[in-house]
Amino acid sequence: MPDVGAAGRDLTALPKAHLHLHLAGSMRPATLVELAGAQGRRLPGELLAPAGTRLDVTARRGWSRFQRLYDAAREVVAGPGEVRRLVGEIAQDERAAGSGWVEVQVDPSSYASRLGGLQPTVELVLDAMREAADTTGTGMALVIAANRTRHPGDAETLARVAKRFAGKGVVGFGLSNDETRGRPEEFAKAFRIARDAGLLSVPHAGELRGIRSVHGAVEALHADRLGHGVRAVEDPATMALLAERGVVLEVCPASNVALGVAGAVELVPVRELRAAGVRVALGADDPLLFRSGLVDQYAAVRDQQGLSDEALAALAADAVRGSAAPDDVRARLLSGIEAWLSSAPAGGSAS
Repeated sequence: MPDVGAAGRDLTALPKAHLHLHLAGSMRPATLVELAGAQGRRLPGELLAPAGTRLDVTARRGWSRFQRLYDAAREVVAGPGEVRRLVGEIAQDERAAGSGWVEVQVDPSSYASRLGGLQPTVELVLDAMREAADTTGTGMALVIAANRTRHPGDAETLARVAKRFAGKGVVGFGLSNDETRGRPEEFAKAFRIARDAGLLSVPHAGELRGIRSVHGAVEALHADRLGHGVRAVEDPATMALLAERGVVLEVCPASNVALGVAGAVELVPVRELRAAGVRVALGADDPLLFRSGLVDQYAAVRDQQGLSDEALAALAADAVRGSAAPDDVRARLLSGIEAWLSSAPAGGSAS
């Protein structure tokens, strides 16, 4: 069914770029259950919640509870067949959501022992992405993400792997996992290796930690985009820095609420950031865990923050411009966004 909300244009028809999506966290719930059953794995009860149930992974156990659930889901990605299925289903789901371009984050070291090593893991994911893109028409690219809870030397190793595939499907280098561990500055060398190869710098920052995390990612890692970054709203000077540098924030409302960063979607600072001139791209982060896809993020900020279709189109355009999509794909998506905004809203006429 088209998602038009209380009033407004069909959000599934709005052309989009999805920039904040993790591989295992994008698995369909039904796929997770099927694969776990076939492999004889027992899943945590929270991952077996019925469709329509939003998981609450916050507060009482914090990040460790979330990580436990994510790790359990990732374990079912046991071989090449599971990788190809997962990537193919991501492409199908994103196409249905109106995404013409998707960048998926993967930490190859989390899969290397099962897939033959770091480089074979990257080669497999890239091949699966090419196949899925050819099948669905939705462009796909890979962001290699280092784990900030590990030694910075491990990140440097991953950066060198990413460098080998720059221009061959890898478009960025990220830094993920528990933000309360591993200061951005510690990973400066790894990000320098990646940037020198022409890759985008896209670390997570400004979610579980505040403005010092944001400044570290911007100044030491020369971030082009920040995963989340919403804590920047705590300081006008930090928002001004992001606006001046043109840093895009990958804001994930459902994730922010589930992890206790914001008390409700209406408190996720999309409007405040945009008002300060900061570019914002909505993302779903881990739809498997948060039970909320990309269209749901647009619907949530429209319904709970009162954003107009004009504002939603601007968010979509920020995502396209902040992406690594080829020029022709960018032009097509931006043209499509303008056409969407010129179309008639549900129950009314185009303005």
